[in-house]
Amino acid sequence: MLETSARLLRLLSLLQMPREWPGSELAERLGVSGRTVRNDIDRLRELGYPVDASRGAAGGYRLAAGTAMPPLLLEDDEAVAVTIALRTVAQGAMAGMEETSFRALAKLEQVLPSRLRRRVRALQAYTVPVPADRPQPAVDTELLTTLASICRDHERLRFDYRDHSGSATRRIAEPHRLVNWGRRWYLVAWDVERDDWRIFRVDRIEPRLPAGPRFTPRELPGGDAAAYVSQRVSAASWRYRSRVTVHAPAGAVLERINPAVGVVEAVDANSCVLDTGADSVETLGVHLGMLGYDFDVTGPPELLAHLRELAGRYARSAPPG
Repeated sequence: MLETSARLLRLLSLLQMPREWPGSELAERLGVSGRTVRNDIDRLRELGYPVDASRGAAGGYRLAAGTAMPPLLLEDDEAVAVTIALRTVAQGAMAGMEETSFRALAKLEQVLPSRLRRRVRALQAYTVPVPADRPQPAVDTELLTTLASICRDHERLRFDYRDHSGSATRRIAEPHRLVNWGRRWYLVAWDVERDDWRIFRVDRIEPRLPAGPRFTPRELPGGDAAAYVSQRVSAASWRYRSRVTVHAPAGAVLERINPAVGVVEAVDANSCVLDTGADSVETLGVHLGMLGYDFDVTGPPELLAHLRELAGRYARSAPPG
């Protein structure tokens, strides 16, 4: 049988799982009587842990949300994951979170066992992020939480929006989802005045609060906000664009490409069209070469010339069979 202090820690670890625990199952896990479990539950409550209890055949104990943050028990992998996440946020693009993240990180690293501290420090020392081509704008944390709450509550939002040149326009939108892509945040919303879906960079949004009336949410085309953003943000920056017929089923092509590469449209059971693009024909050539299937390209002329050049280079590099 576990000693009382060790047993309380084990009980707390079990209760932190998102489920209800029948008293009999807790007693079996801990090797004690049901009465001891009830006494231990009372001790946890005295220590500030809000443990709810429900009666009946399907009832049991579970840890509820309280008015204050009690100490948490983390498994080894959970502690490492939280530490890495805090370090990422501390170095990320969320303004106002750097100092808070570093404080939480210092507290966590101070109590990490040496074996876990070594794992975290190894990750820190031997992983190197690729720097952005240009500085990325920081996003205010309060703005993110405000927009997330408006998405949750289905409230219309009036805001000023600055385009890439700095010019501002007044917008009225029905916010749908926030999407994080790399170090940037985007708001996917229905633009009321333009009667269409739009993607807004969060760092360019200046909300006019309070939010407006509630609305009935619309269904986003495709249903996947992340894919919607990645496809359209990428396409907006394409310098060269091409519709390529691929001699393979659409599903097979979708498995080989990132949504940012383009949109796949099925033609029949054995072919599809890939609407793709890039800022250079060299990048387009890489995308097409990685498909692993035969394809037909009709343009643009720059891409055709580049593919002919590639074909000749590859032919010259291989010795005659």
